[in-house]
Amino acid sequence: MDGKVTVAVDALGGDNAPEVVLEGVADALAADSDLSVVLCGPEEAVSPFAAAHERCRAQATTERIEMAEHPAKAVRRKRDSSIVVGCRLVKEGAAQGFYSAGSTGAVLAAGTLVMGRIKGVSRPALCTVVPSPVSPCVMCDVGANADCKPEYLVQFAHMAALYAERVLGAERPRVGLLNIGEEEEKGSSFVLAAYELLKEQVPGFAGNAEGRDIMQGGFDVVVTDGFTGNVALKTLEGTGKVLFDQMKRIMTASPVTMVGALALKGGMRELREKVDPDTYGGAPLLGVRGACIVGHGSASARAIRNGVLVAARVAREDISGMIEQKVSRHPKQR
Repeated sequence: MDGKVTVAVDALGGDNAPEVVLEGVADALAADSDLSVVLCGPEEAVSPFAAAHERCRAQATTERIEMAEHPAKAVRRKRDSSIVVGCRLVKEGAAQGFYSAGSTGAVLAAGTLVMGRIKGVSRPALCTVVPSPVSPCVMCDVGANADCKPEYLVQFAHMAALYAERVLGAERPRVGLLNIGEEEEKGSSFVLAAYELLKEQVPGFAGNAEGRDIMQGGFDVVVTDGFTGNVALKTLEGTGKVLFDQMKRIMTASPVTMVGALALKGGMRELREKVDPDTYGGAPLLGVRGACIVGHGSASARAIRNGVLVAARVAREDISGMIEQKVSRHPKQR
């Protein structure tokens, strides 16, 4: 869906902020002529950038939420921080989306407390697109809710399936429940209860998904509790990094292997692009009013560019409005 959209961006988010954030925002503005950005951060960082770039407005802030701070306490105390101000702009209608690569906990807290939870949503959930050479998979939840009730996973499935369909283009998304086996009778009492609810209430539910299925393309969406999802995600990320680092070491170990690496250069570049999480920019917080995208702390300029563009896409597609309609047809269970 086309249309003008405004995204608030946290200029202080990430390990290499603000420089890498400014580079990513500049690239996003160049890529999308209907995108406007409100850059939130110290005046000395945001004002010169805004003055030099059309469709960018500076929103000076005086506080910063550090990674080590307690998220909810920091959000309540630092009301003029770049994260809180960015979320407040969405709440007030001055922006339709927010992007930050800062403290994940603080963004989750500000998204829920400041932007506000969609009526009927039990718990906003953090999902991520797991890249794969076969096809990407949306995993939800990956850290917002460590403790869950089985009925929460039904809402996670509805929200993540909407995201997979509208943002990734998956037709009739296949939804799987992360479990220790594919058989219906496998799993803990929590998973067994969630399985029954998903089977009854989610049209695209296709059964249990094992950890190995996440990247094999059999499911468009995999739902789980935030504790398990975060462990699974970090395991995949760590495994991918180790494999690529070792492949690079092997291919540069001698003149012979370097010649072989040169022959494989094109294929390796294609593979890296398919499994590079920077392609998807960040993790959406679903269930809040507006588009909220959480980037990785070590996000590159490319990841920030794509994260801002994803925030714009989520806002244009009105994913939060669609989620509100969906949950109204499936009342919240406590």
